[in-house]
Order: sequence, then structure tokens, then C-alpha cells
Amino acid sequence: MAAHEFVFALQLSDEPHFDAMLAEVARTLLAHVGYGAAAIEELRGAIRVGLESAPPAGQPRCDVRFQAQSGQLQITIAYAGGEVWRTSRPLP
Repeated sequence: MAAHEFVFALQLSDEPHFDAMLAEVARTLLAHVGYGAAAIEELRGAIRVGLESAPPAGQPRCDVRFQAQSGQLQITIAYAGGEVWRTSRPLP
């Protein structure tokens, strides 16, 4: 697939209710970019790890960002007031 450069960002405000929606958004975005089924499942698992990375108490807002640049896809997850979780993979 041709090189992609984009940013897709979400701000989520109610964690217990966004898990299924975020999983579907991630699956669709990753498939559109050209990742295969195994890579999509691996990245969805990595996103779950990022979401479980100890959000600060009382801070339900979560920012999720997918950025493709220079042949890499970087995914970041940040809860308001918390550490930023990151992972990256080469674009297919």
C-alpha cells in the first residue's frame, strides 16, 4: 500500500463505555492502512495494555492518537494528569 501520513485522534470521556467502540475504530483504521489480521490483533492487544496503564483517580478523560509518519505508526494513550503510553510499528 502507498505511504500514509495522517493523524487520527479521539478524546474519550467515559472509559467503561468506550472499550468496544475504540476496539472497532482501531480495527477499521489498522485494516485500512494495510495491516494483516495478526498485526491488527497484536496492536489491539497493545492498545488494551495502554488503556489499563493506571489512569489517575478521578480523571476519566483519555486521549488516543494514531499518527502515521515517516513509515511508522505511533499510537499514544494519555489520561488527563497521567503518564503517556506509546507504541509504534512500521507501516505495512
